[in-house]
Amino acid sequence: TNMKRTLLHSPQAHRIYAEWFTLRAELASISDRPIWIFSHAISKACNSKIAITFFRRALINNGFDPDTLELSEEEILLDAFGKAIVADSNAIPSEIWTQLKRRYDAKTLVDLVAFAGIMIATAVFNNVVEVEFDPELEAFAERVSR
Repeated sequence: TNMKRTLLHSPQAHRIYAEWFTLRAELASISDRPIWIFSHAISKACNSKIAITFFRRALINNGFDPDTLELSEEEILLDAFGKAIVADSNAIPSEIWTQLKRRYDAKTLVDLVAFAGIMIATAVFNNVVEVEFDPELEAFAERVSR
């Protein structure tokens, strides 16, 4: 991807951002779709076109329409959590934390928050550096209605 090509100007930076995959593996108890929805929510809240479209592509390529998804209870929770983290990480609503603690153990929660941090960092990197949009993502981009 263009992001990876850009990051490879600094192998250390690339290695750090690639830890996304390490944390995703640690979160194997959460299936792909809820993770994609969590990641998409963070990307959308950060207004990162590349990240938004990357997760739209994941959903579409697996048979889901990201514009008409009916979310499961877990997906609703992760969507709300992702949005809340970006909106104000100092004020995650207590009802979200309560539900997360009921659903996940302490290690999973730590990994989930760290994963969110890397997602936010990815969005910020793409936005600040103005990484060129990958042409292969064009077909999956959100359509702006007028």
